[in-house]
Amino acid sequence: MRLPSSIFVSVSLFTAETTAALYLSSTYRSAGDQIWQGLTLLFTLVPSVLVQLTLTFIHRDLSRDRPLILLLHILQLGPIVRCLEAFCIYGSVGRVEEPYVSITRKKQMPRGGQSEEVERQVGQAEGKLFTHRAAFARTSVIQAFLGSAPQLTLQLYICVLQQGVSIGRGTLMVISLLSIVYGALRCNILAIKIKYDDYEVDVRPMAYLCIFLWRSFEIATRVVVLVLFSSVLQLWILPVVLLNFLVFFLYPWILFWQSHSPFPENIEKTLTRVGTTIVLCLLTFLYAGINMFCWSAVQVKLNDPDLINKSQNWYRMAVYYMLRFVENASLLLLWYIYKTDFYNFICAPLLVLQLLVAYAIAIFFMLVFYQFCHPCRRLFSSSMTQGLWDCSSLLCLMCSSTSPQNRPMGKAVLEPPSPSTHKEPPGDRAHDTASDTTDDMPNDTTYDMLNDTVYDIPTETEDNIAGGINGDIGHNVSCNA
Repeated sequence: MRLPSSIFVSVSLFTAETTAALYLSSTYRSAGDQIWQGLTLLFTLVPSVLVQLTLTFIHRDLSRDRPLILLLHILQLGPIVRCLEAFCIYGSVGRVEEPYVSITRKKQMPRGGQSEEVERQVGQAEGKLFTHRAAFARTSVIQAFLGSAPQLTLQLYICVLQQGVSIGRGTLMVISLLSIVYGALRCNILAIKIKYDDYEVDVRPMAYLCIFLWRSFEIATRVVVLVLFSSVLQLWILPVVLLNFLVFFLYPWILFWQSHSPFPENIEKTLTRVGTTIVLCLLTFLYAGINMFCWSAVQVKLNDPDLINKSQNWYRMAVYYMLRFVENASLLLLWYIYKTDFYNFICAPLLVLQLLVAYAIAIFFMLVFYQFCHPCRRLFSSSMTQGLWDCSSLLCLMCSSTSPQNRPMGKAVLEPPSPSTHKEPPGDRAHDTASDTTDDMPNDTTYDMLNDTVYDIPTETEDNIAGGINGDIGHNVSCNA
């Protein structure tokens, strides 16, 4: 059984960021900066409360008689207690004989077109430890994009205004950046392991390195662009942020209303319709927060039983990165036009070039990861490069079809079409249909992000195992945590 190091890293980042934020808020109070103090505390306490609620929801503590655990969660000490509990479970493995084990079957990665199935015994302790890992993987994402990302943006904005970086502020910024990158990394790895649940997934160090570099360049560039733009156009940053947030928040709901699907009722049996609506809103809220700063490995689909779009659409990813690149370039251009003498101490053209190159480097590491370092790339029937190339060709074809050279001119526009000559070939109709439904085209790489694996463990352990984001319990399903 592997050491629960991911749990330790999550709790360490959570504790370090909270401590640094509380210390920095005290310095703001001493300096009389009540606005900065209030915003710093807001971006610290709100995600902390959401983390406590997530851990309580996944472990189902409300339906069990554990008043001490609930009290510790109210005191915002839940992650520390859960971490200690996970290490106690890890230390007790092998000391006591397991009265009950589950048999899981995993496929190995195909070699030569064939894959062997291997059976493995999973005890109660390993099942409990898996639940802790799954819970902290989700809390890392919540802490990263609902707490660390706005916190980093705020502190960098204060540094630009004050033209200086204090030790406390610099420490908090570094910890926040690490927390964001780690949350994005956990989201990617979790997506891979859940999608390929039937296989033994071995994520190599090179894959971790590629994801880390990809997310570091992408998130750091995005934060700097937003801060620079807000420093010269303070009022216009609000429409930009709200528009981005509302688009990604409402997009899953619009698709759900267009599908005319029934309201999801399988989130949690004990939840009412109002409670289910709140959970779905929180899920789409998190989804919008992730896409505000980087591409989300989770594509929410409310009309799916698992609430996740299982198709990894290369076209959607390509459109996202192209539009995000254009948006970043536009915001930097506006900053360059309206910048004041306040920025005379830096070379503005060089800074713009560095930020655009940094975002391009992030895209490069993303391509390297999916093309060479993805642990399940042998299961791809087509590469990401081919998918992005097809998307680019489709966009070029659409642009060329709407260009003035291809439009009828003069007398031909006013003449009625002839029945014998204006017959549309079947091939053109098929092409138009395909171009209109690129979002629904199936893809070879799919990620199932909600259905984690749980083990068939009796009574007490069944209360502890919560598989997906909704906390439902499945039986005899295997997963590599």
